[in-house]
Amino acid sequence: MHTLSQLKSGKLMGIQRLKLSENLSSFPLEILSLADSLEVLDLSNNQLTSLPSVLIKLKKLKIIFASNNRFQVLPEVLGRCENLEMVGFKSNQINQVPANALPTKLRWLILTDNCLETLPDSLGERPKLQKLALAGNKLTKLPLTLAQSNNLELVRISANSLTECPEQLLRLPKLAWFAFSGNPFSRTNLNIASVPSVPAASFTLHNILGQGASGVISGATWTDNPLALPDKVAVKVFKGKVTSDGYPEDELQACLKAGDHPNLVRSLAQVNEEGYLALIMSLIPANFNNLGLPPSFKSCTRDTFPADFTLSISQIDKIVRQMEDVFEHLHANQVCHGDLYAHNTLFDENANIIFGDFGAATMYHMLTSEQQTLIQQIERRALYCLIEDLLSICHRQEQDSPKFKIIKQKIH
Repeated sequence: MHTLSQLKSGKLMGIQRLKLSENLSSFPLEILSLADSLEVLDLSNNQLTSLPSVLIKLKKLKIIFASNNRFQVLPEVLGRCENLEMVGFKSNQINQVPANALPTKLRWLILTDNCLETLPDSLGERPKLQKLALAGNKLTKLPLTLAQSNNLELVRISANSLTECPEQLLRLPKLAWFAFSGNPFSRTNLNIASVPSVPAASFTLHNILGQGASGVISGATWTDNPLALPDKVAVKVFKGKVTSDGYPEDELQACLKAGDHPNLVRSLAQVNEEGYLALIMSLIPANFNNLGLPPSFKSCTRDTFPADFTLSISQIDKIVRQMEDVFEHLHANQVCHGDLYAHNTLFDENANIIFGDFGAATMYHMLTSEQQTLIQQIERRALYCLIEDLLSICHRQEQDSPKFKIIKQKIH
């Protein structure tokens, strides 16, 4: 985090990334003094409603964040920023995206949690677009021009007002990660009771084990345990609002519909009380670690890994076989995970995996048989991307091995 006083004093000259959060109501023109170096500008958590036309002077600007401000219209000046690739305006009050507000080099657009009902046709005329996050709006339709977005790989349209499945997305050649729950076309009356309900007062939360967009996972112990569940459990308490992936209640239902599998985090019970939604799960053994790291700005949709991290071909083979089994299990239960990634996978020293994080998951039993087949094809691409990513970190001396070549054939 930087300060406005640092900027005004000239102490930030030459920096490539600037982050200012000081309840700003207007764009500090001193930012223009960084025109020769600035590539990432983060103005999130302010009170901004507009951006000046002089923003185009930031010739090297590639990424702009302005989440949690007061924008009602996506600024048109963004479309004139010649090198801008990533635009993030999450959690504003945006109800309009002008046709010329989208940069020609746009790769990544985040408009989650706004007030949009429509989007311009120009969205489908951005050939480099790879990632599109639109959850939590009021969209009733998507531009038909998206059918030509041949590089689009990840789409989030959950928690909108779409009455029909957007067919223009289903046949995109590279789409691999797709979340679409919480729309009229994907709504379901299922209320899955595959695990028992327990009162929130029956357990005590302890240390935080992890947290994400949809909730916080904590260790917990029982104060009242009539079901004789394990003494120590993990509890995910869902946030009570729309997230980057959709509604928490949709995540819970999809997780329960997925059912039990040896390589999925096991669900034990649920809490469904007014203002309190939670899932009680088995604790994951301490010897399990993250298989990958989330995508970076550069990789956009693909996982990243620590610089020196490698796996043997035997480990990769075992992980792939388990993940293929998980894939078949999920789709046999008509659940699209939507986030099939190494960073949502845990593994141990014996290459056993546990897969989780159903934040982007969608039940799709209500779709036509043809649509269901296309959804499966979309998620199979995500599986192939995961396999490809794992092969990229294989021990170098094993990359010419027969087993490496056999696994590689799966993705061609």
